Amino acid sequence: MQPRNMSMSGVVDLAAVKAAQEAKAKAEQTRAETARHGGGGAVSPADLVIDVDEAGFERDVIQRSAEVPVVLDFWAEWCQPCKQLSPVLERLAVEYDGRILLAKIDVDANQMLMQQFGIQGIPAVFAVVAGQALPLFQGAAAEDQIRETLDQLVQVAEQRFGLTGLTVDPDAVPGGAPEAVAEEPAGPYDALLNAAADALDAGDLAGAVQAYRNVLADDPAHPEARLGLSQAELLQRVQGLDPQQVRRDAADKPADVQAQIVAADLDLVGGHVEDAFGRLIDTVRRTAGDDRDAVRLRLLELFEVVGGEDPRVAAARRALARALF
Repeated sequence: MQPRNMSMSGVVDLAAVKAAQEAKAKAEQTRAETARHGGGGAVSPADLVIDVDEAGFERDVIQRSAEVPVVLDFWAEWCQPCKQLSPVLERLAVEYDGRILLAKIDVDANQMLMQQFGIQGIPAVFAVVAGQALPLFQGAAAEDQIRETLDQLVQVAEQRFGLTGLTVDPDAVPGGAPEAVAEEPAGPYDALLNAAADALDAGDLAGAVQAYRNVLADDPAHPEARLGLSQAELLQRVQGLDPQQVRRDAADKPADVQAQIVAADLDLVGGHVEDAFGRLIDTVRRTAGDDRDAVRLRLLELFEVVGGEDPRVAAARRALARALF
């Protein structure tokens, strides 16, 4: 089977907004706890490649993915392409010097994990970042393709989730990585934030919007609530729309500000970030007064959904400034 690389540069996973904030907070907490206990948190190069089974998946993959992107190599002893791919992945894991962690999973011994990831053929390579699973490629792949995919993964992990990886010390004792830090007591808004997340999962967008607003009423600058509210409101706006009709209206009525705004919402939900931003920036150039303000404000809302650290947001902000001035 030919490798199927996944380009992550155009993906906006709205459900990952909460995970991104939690991942950043957990990574900062881990570093702070490690420093408080007098440790540098360094791992040996030998610890960058680990064998994982179903019993240890939560600890070794899910929890570690809050610190570093975890690349999953699904393999089997009888699989000849696996024997060609695995050594390349192992060498690159060490070469990337803590920016990724390679977890090797023997599918014969871990059938449940294979089923959970929907794997129908091996070798198959996935990644887990802040608890979010991402398919990378399936089948044998050239080393330059693998490098390109890993570079994208590292970039997304750092820019979207604030994950800077592990500190590697060649003199560290293998197996001496610090134990996972116990979770801190619940914060003052955890119940409301969890209620908002549960409402999103259940499709209760109005309930999620209200829960996030309840947090912001007490703490207007709360970053997770601000991002979550932007996400929930966007989903609420596009709920029930006919995508084909929306796109026809936008194409047939380029001067219709509301048609362009609605189409931009759909663009973003579909992962077409640059298209959404570009559509609204072009509309800003063609409008004035209240119409221009409406478009500008919607664009700022979409910036909130994607996240200020995303390079696409920075580029769009510069383009918006040029369009305005």
